[in-house]
Amino acid sequence: MIRKLYLPLLIALFSLALTSCQSEKQTVIPNRVHSISDLGHKKVGVQIGNTADIYASDFGGDTAKIDVERYTKLADAVQALLQGKIDAVMSDDQPAKAFVLQNPSLRILEEVFVEEMYAGVVAKGNEALLDSVNQALEAMKKDGVYDSLFNTYIYRSGNYHYQKKVTEGPKLVVSTNAQFPPYEYYENTKIVGLDIEIVNYIADYLNRTVEIQDIEFDAIINAVASGKADVGFSGFTVTEERKKSINFTTPYTLSKVVVIVRGDQTVESEESFGDHVYKNFVKDSRWKFIVEGLRNTLVISFFAALLGIMIGFVIAQIRTSNEFNGRFKVLNWFAKAYLAVIRGTPMMIQLLIIYYIVFSSVNINKILVAIVAFGINSGAYVSEIIRSGIKGVDPGQIEAGRSLGLKFRTVLYYIVYPQAFKNSLPALTNEFISLIKETSICGYIGLTDLTRGGDIIRSMTYEAMLPLLAVAAIYFIIVAGLSACVAKLEKRLKKNER
Repeated sequence: MIRKLYLPLLIALFSLALTSCQSEKQTVIPNRVHSISDLGHKKVGVQIGNTADIYASDFGGDTAKIDVERYTKLADAVQALLQGKIDAVMSDDQPAKAFVLQNPSLRILEEVFVEEMYAGVVAKGNEALLDSVNQALEAMKKDGVYDSLFNTYIYRSGNYHYQKKVTEGPKLVVSTNAQFPPYEYYENTKIVGLDIEIVNYIADYLNRTVEIQDIEFDAIINAVASGKADVGFSGFTVTEERKKSINFTTPYTLSKVVVIVRGDQTVESEESFGDHVYKNFVKDSRWKFIVEGLRNTLVISFFAALLGIMIGFVIAQIRTSNEFNGRFKVLNWFAKAYLAVIRGTPMMIQLLIIYYIVFSSVNINKILVAIVAFGINSGAYVSEIIRSGIKGVDPGQIEAGRSLGLKFRTVLYYIVYPQAFKNSLPALTNEFISLIKETSICGYIGLTDLTRGGDIIRSMTYEAMLPLLAVAAIYFIIVAGLSACVAKLEKRLKKNER
């Protein structure tokens, strides 16, 4: 029955992917931006937190203002440009060249929008580390390593790669966003790039090993400022506004903000569907990102659900006891406050608060942080589901149990709770399904969940359809399997009622 119901939907997803890959050859979208002066009143994509966002927002004054479209990932903005949803993308020049190299139907305007300087970031109050990093950068220039790396990554006239020497000792924790080639990007499932090699040299200079955290770009400064990372390297432009909250290292390169537009002619792709599958999943074992993300998603969802049930049961018992006999008045007040705060704030904000504030000074496993955050959030909703299930039980049964001399707790455990569980099962299933899908925000703390695994593949291939459909299909299978198991459980419980 389940196979008959869900197999056609999976076939439909496969057909959609095949049709989409074939239709790439037929799409012709004219370019509307031929110079920087044409940007007024056009839709321009930028990455959130990037200085291009500031430049685009300030462009044109009141008469020729840009309609800024903000994206978490630059690859998403480029994909929107290819599909005609926006007219241009503003980006740093080196990542722009990488995008154009992968998408020949795009080009970069010859005019440079603005020039800027890149530097690393270090938390305020950590001037000792800042001085050490600056000394390492100076030594790297004197050793000739700096020029050799730039010849390899920026000018593409060399093949030098710095070899990390220190393999044991204290860690230098580095936050980055590995979707910014050639500064940081994925290659063969590893994060590589100019900034990464600079960081390796700095770590050797400080006699440290390196731990790389791949998180969202707009979360890097928060990670460094809160102590979750020692330094941040991800093509950070030195600005006066950022200097108020973070320290910058000595600038190490000059960059330019450029404008990416569609070319005047559409370049037809000769890749088959099989070629797309190979590029997205088989090449360099990119399927491993999906597998790792799926494993983390299942682990987080399972243990967060258990924690949510425990918290929800305790809260529901406190509130139910208070309603029936007036007990636990103080605890009931705290329970209500907990419910109000958790249900009144977004899950992503709660995750960031727990990671960057609650555990700011604790070096804790990120999966554990996610389990705690999602478990606390789920507990609030589970408690109300259980409470509504308890209230759905006929009050006469409680009174009958008490009249027989049973304690209130005994009535709850042996009469009310079994019935409440059956009443609450559909709503609990919906909550657990929502919990599984909510784990897709784990990327904000640098954790690779199922959704982020697909995002990493998209950042490497600059294709959206297959990675997104693969992730969607996996979520669908998980949810369908859970729903089927719950349906069997409900059927078995109904048999016991007869």
